[in-house]
Amino acid sequence: MRQAMAEARVGDDVIDRDPTVAELEARTAELVGQQAGLFMPSGSMSNLVAVMTQTGRGERFLAPRHAHVLSHELGTSAWIGGAIALELPWTRAPGVPSADDLAAVAAEESRPGAYYDLATRLVCLENTHNHGGGHYIPRSEAQDLYDVAHQAGWAVHLDGARLWHAAAAQSISPAEAAGPADSVSVCFSKGLGAPVGSMLCASRELIDRARRWRKALGGGLRQSGVLAAAALVALDQELPRIDQDRRRAQILAAALRRLGLEVAEPPTNIVLVAPDRLSTAGELALAWQEAGVGCMAMGPYVRLVTHRDIDDQILARGIELLTEGAARLRARRAD
Repeated sequence: MRQAMAEARVGDDVIDRDPTVAELEARTAELVGQQAGLFMPSGSMSNLVAVMTQTGRGERFLAPRHAHVLSHELGTSAWIGGAIALELPWTRAPGVPSADDLAAVAAEESRPGAYYDLATRLVCLENTHNHGGGHYIPRSEAQDLYDVAHQAGWAVHLDGARLWHAAAAQSISPAEAAGPADSVSVCFSKGLGAPVGSMLCASRELIDRARRWRKALGGGLRQSGVLAAAALVALDQELPRIDQDRRRAQILAAALRRLGLEVAEPPTNIVLVAPDRLSTAGELALAWQEAGVGCMAMGPYVRLVTHRDIDDQILARGIELLTEGAARLRARRAD
């Protein structure tokens, strides 16, 4: 990646486009089944621009509980974009609402109401869902969600930061995993290992409008081909092997269950660990960090993630350290 960055062909992406960025935009858009792409510094900016191009100030969008766009982006959809969020429950699976949830909102809005009632314009889905432990939306269920939303006259934005893993888990293409979304954001660092960058993909008309919002938010990047070059290497070299992350996550989960910890079978590459009765998630995460394993507490769980830098040898060593850290914590708590 560093060699590709050093040798990248660059231009001025604000004025007359950067050739390497243009290549990445076209290739990514095709991968996810959209007409055009817009390179973004981050997934947070990509999601915000998607909301701003598809809602107006004082209009509403729907998103599942603990979606990234709700919980981890400083509330910018409201703070900067002026859009109001309605949280949806996890009805079908962790992080996944049901078509009935959307239909209930649509039915409520279809009744005659006052001019001052909120109007929904957008549904934001997350595939895979981070707080949901990497759960993906199965293709058939995603289609049902899109159908209800589009019948109600709502656009659908898919936060696909981890879409690569959702596709691999179902043995389908990223375009099939994305479905007929009106906009899709994907990340080049999560799972693919590029140093920075996300992509918003949509119709050419929507991307033209999104480019103006990106500039307004300070996201106009000049010689950004040095970043796009790394992302192109990621697509070439890392995307074909990405399902190895899920295989290793399943090995890790099984090892942690043997320690007596409560761990659900990971659907992709995120492992959520419920601490035992002798510790909290924060205490367990700290014990594992002290043992030398990178992890974090996330609500009532400790989150562990497998990725491109975790091979089988490192995974085995990590399991040893996790075992040692859990044993030391239990000994301290027993005392």
